[in-house]
Amino acid sequence: MSDFDSNPFADPEAANPFEATNGPKAIPPPPKAAPGPAPQPAVMRPTEAPPAYTPTPAQSISTDDLQKRQDELERKAAELQRKEQEMRNVQFNSRQNNWPPLPKCCPLGPCFYQDFSVDIPLEVQRIVKILYYLWMFHACVLLLNILGSLAYFISSGSIKASSGAGVTFGLSILFGVLFTPCSFVCWYRPVYKAFRSDSSFNFFVFFFNMFFQFIAHIVQAIGIDNVGSVGWINGLNAVTQVPAAGAIMLIIGFFFTVEAVVDIILLIKVHHIYRSTGASFDKAKTEFATGVMKNETVQSTAASAGSAAVRGAMQAQTENKY
Repeated sequence: MSDFDSNPFADPEAANPFEATNGPKAIPPPPKAAPGPAPQPAVMRPTEAPPAYTPTPAQSISTDDLQKRQDELERKAAELQRKEQEMRNVQFNSRQNNWPPLPKCCPLGPCFYQDFSVDIPLEVQRIVKILYYLWMFHACVLLLNILGSLAYFISSGSIKASSGAGVTFGLSILFGVLFTPCSFVCWYRPVYKAFRSDSSFNFFVFFFNMFFQFIAHIVQAIGIDNVGSVGWINGLNAVTQVPAAGAIMLIIGFFFTVEAVVDIILLIKVHHIYRSTGASFDKAKTEFATGVMKNETVQSTAASAGSAAVRGAMQAQTENKY
């Protein structure tokens, strides 16, 4: 039976762990490894040194600059709040005239309301302001023309071919008094209202009157006697005989020339803006007809004429019956 219990595949020399031995054998402990260096974290060595740190202008803002920016933001916020409040007031109350800015003690009051930031779109405010400055320059040149004509009239005794100096001086006063307000009403206010309400009719009024002023400035710059202005012709005639008066007259002629050049430049620029909006002459005629029919004076006149016509027709019918 022992042959059947044995394992034919077992190693005959293998020891049986369950077989009792003479004594327990001590198992030697495994050898200890020699202590090595402590592990270090992996560090990547840069191939190039990093650039030197230089502070940017945005990082070097001082406290004063921050305070200035804060003040600027507060000022803009206050201005925006003021404009919003003014626009809200405009919706409920009629706007009070503020131009010309006359003192309260003056018996006359302002005639027009003018506020570029409220009335004029932002993209065209610049050109409208330039037109306003052009009108102011025009008024100053008309005043200088009166002074230059006075100098021409005073020195006319020493200047040959200056028989028209007196007429020139008189007309310069008339033109200065007349053209200063007329230019404001006839071409500046129309272009202001045109940009304010996108009015084709006011654009056409501006084009017509501005072209007329362009022609007038050319004539004034030439400096013909008996026309009411001093300019190049009478200035060159006077400068060789009375240098002081002639120099003043030539300067005024130069100012009139500058006005004529600026007139035509602004006229062309406004016309380009007008054409870019898709406006036309038909739209201007429609606006004119609508404006005329909405006018209270025209409405009352038409109503009176209609009533008179009806009464006349009824009276004629009554007379025919009898």
